[in-house]
Amino acid sequence: MTMPRQSLTHLRTLLVGTVGGAVAVLLGIPLPWMIGSMIAVSGLTWFTDVPNPPAIRNLSLVVLGLGLGQGFTGPVLGAVAAALPAMILAGLVTMLAALPIAGLFARLSGTDARSGYFCTVPGGIVLMTVLAQQAGARVPAVVLSQTIRMCVVVLLFPPAMALLAPGVPDAAFSAPRLPGDPVWLALLYAAGLLVGWATERIGLVNAWMLGPCLMVILLSACDVLPSGVPIWLVDAAQVGMGSTFGLRITRRFLLSARNLVLISAVTTLALSVLLVLLALPIAWIFGLPAFGVMLGMAPGGMPEMALTAKALDLAVPLVLGFHLTRVLICSLLVGPVWRLAVATGFVPPAGGGTA
Repeated sequence: MTMPRQSLTHLRTLLVGTVGGAVAVLLGIPLPWMIGSMIAVSGLTWFTDVPNPPAIRNLSLVVLGLGLGQGFTGPVLGAVAAALPAMILAGLVTMLAALPIAGLFARLSGTDARSGYFCTVPGGIVLMTVLAQQAGARVPAVVLSQTIRMCVVVLLFPPAMALLAPGVPDAAFSAPRLPGDPVWLALLYAAGLLVGWATERIGLVNAWMLGPCLMVILLSACDVLPSGVPIWLVDAAQVGMGSTFGLRITRRFLLSARNLVLISAVTTLALSVLLVLLALPIAWIFGLPAFGVMLGMAPGGMPEMALTAKALDLAVPLVLGFHLTRVLICSLLVGPVWRLAVATGFVPPAGGGTA
């Protein structure tokens, strides 16, 4: 395939995603540009092979990082830092809550308990795949179940939050939106690309989003951020995110292990309900906005849940802080928590008991 033909194919994919997002806007679907593009591009893959645009996801993540980081003014950053004990508790509770769901997953799917654990813990697709490989779990099952988990959460939480949340921003975690300046925005984006590339090289998790996000957080907290990120650019990034995510949900992917797909969806629903129920007392104990904590503990990915918070104006910095803390905790403690669960007899050591 020639390079121009590849480019046309990638443009077709993004065009389909854009049309799907526009239809979702007309239908009033929450987070429309990402959900609509994901569904549209996934539908496209059922009828033809679609190559994955290699750079679109990273380019989109840089935009999201810049957009999400701009809300961290000095006072907001102080409020997020004050919520750190709640974030640490929520991260630990999330991993522990995944244990009984992992047992359910293992029983329903017939896989070993260790693979069921790595299939269930919401630590991110890439991170959980790497940790599962190191632990000797069934990596294909982990990749499939983690992907289905992301799909279910992206389709479930935005409509649920839009229906239930009051729609009133929490003052402690909100900041005025800066106007966009084209020149400064272009320079910020170029710097974000450089920071994303550099932080990926040093091994930062989700570097293309977190690197630029941390850069903008520093500028915003010091009150020297020169430009805001316009909403239309964040919407365009959602199309890029949704399109690349939809490319994973091919016919072959869904039909290759239909039982595992169904079991992953069912256990994701169970984990979602459990974490929402656990979020309520944590929010009450620490005096935090309940819907922000629910999104912060939702078993979805950091970009998707932060985008949901941004679309619904639900304490974006707090949600981002919860997910970042959980990713760091999972990186450090997924293995030790598994070993402790086996050692205490909470789960059987079937298929090997150490991670």
